[in-house]
Amino acid sequence: MSEFLQQLINGLSLGAIYALIALGYTMVYGVLRFINFAHSDVFMVGAFIGYYVGRHLPEGTVWGGLIAMAAAMAGCAVLGIGIERLVYRPLRSGPTLNVLITAIGMSLFLEYSGQLVFGATPRAFPSIFPAKLIEVHGLIVSMNQVIVIVVAAVLMVALEFAVFKTKIGTAMRAVALNPKAAQLVGINIDVVISFTFGLGSALAGAGGVLYALNYPSIDPLMGLVPGLKAFVAAVLGGVGNIPGAALGALILGMVETFVDGSRWSTYKDAIAFATLIGILLFRPAGLLGRFTAEKV
Repeated sequence: MSEFLQQLINGLSLGAIYALIALGYTMVYGVLRFINFAHSDVFMVGAFIGYYVGRHLPEGTVWGGLIAMAAAMAGCAVLGIGIERLVYRPLRSGPTLNVLITAIGMSLFLEYSGQLVFGATPRAFPSIFPAKLIEVHGLIVSMNQVIVIVVAAVLMVALEFAVFKTKIGTAMRAVALNPKAAQLVGINIDVVISFTFGLGSALAGAGGVLYALNYPSIDPLMGLVPGLKAFVAAVLGGVGNIPGAALGALILGMVETFVDGSRWSTYKDAIAFATLIGILLFRPAGLLGRFTAEKV
């Protein structure tokens, strides 16, 4: 039983990180109906911002860690808004395929720019939060895992509040439902889309710092695998559905962790993707997604 609970905590911690990245994917898709493949590299930039800020703060303090995370979220929000304004907005009226290809190019640009600016050598992430081990009835939980779960939960609740209880959230949902009608009633679509990119990128920045806490080695290509799995989580829960993205991320984190602790650990990625395929066979729109017919 203790081993099960141990893996459950590990799975929650990993799933919470995937959720923060997946929410950015699903928010952009919900508003613009395209996948921002550069999102995983914004996650990488967030980890490096946390690294550079954390080096100049006292290690092992809650306030120092929160400052580093806030800096990563702010920097990634600015980056996300800049990418949308300079790269995606001029292509918005064109074919969706053009934007998808551009997103892939933007992803490669960020990766290789990261190697140029930060260097390709992996770096050890500083201990910006208190590093302690908590033992409760045989369970060993690191303080980093507790921080990851708590911070991710707070950010997801804040996102839910922003989307469903604020004016800008109402505008986001209106644009996602019908952009032309939203524009006719006076909603500034450019502002809403920029806000969506900024908010999703800020969550990715927080995810980058939290990921680096548990896996304290960062490099310019670190976003590839977590970004891919977060995208899978978004599809699993129902791409475009915020609660679905969080649910899919938690399920994927659980599956990956439990498989990793078994004799099938070598096949954890294959089993995770097989889980996605199995669920989509019965729920093509994802766990919480809705099937909608598209006009052709």
